[in-house]
Amino acid sequence: MNIYGHGEVIALIRDMLDKLLLKKQLKLAEEHIHMITVNDGESWNILNRKVTFFDIQSTKEKQFGFCMELDGGEKLTCCGDEPYTPCIQKYAQNSKWLLHEAFCLDAQADVFDPYEKHHSTVMDACRIAESLHVENLILYHTEDKNLPHRKKLYAGEGSRFFHGNLYIPDDLEIISI
Repeated sequence: MNIYGHGEVIALIRDMLDKLLLKKQLKLAEEHIHMITVNDGESWNILNRKVTFFDIQSTKEKQFGFCMELDGGEKLTCCGDEPYTPCIQKYAQNSKWLLHEAFCLDAQADVFDPYEKHHSTVMDACRIAESLHVENLILYHTEDKNLPHRKKLYAGEGSRFFHGNLYIPDDLEIISI
């Protein structure tokens, strides 16, 4: 198994494994888990696809997103776990698929305080996807206070700002790309 991450996250994972596992277990883990350090703008061939990693310029902790080339020159882009920033544009522009966090509805921003947590609202993510000419938008990292109605509520708000295909998956839901 390969785990790709920037140097700080790879060091953190190694430190956790070292503290949690016995030496025998650690040796076995190191034989089967390959931790690969990636840098901003660096591309790797993963699952026979070119994947480019990029620094999202987080103001909290160093964090990367990625852009995967799909068949036919299309691409799938993940913005990371914070709102879109302009440095991501060259990766996200015209993506067939965009993964963007949307912590809550814009109408609930005063309840959940997404901006204090470095997150966005459904409206924010949908406006960004629309401006980037994205075909399919997957919203993730959402609050879970209203799970039975979340899809309907998020789709209702999102469809006012994004005119592509909008996905609000439940945990473990599979989306065919």
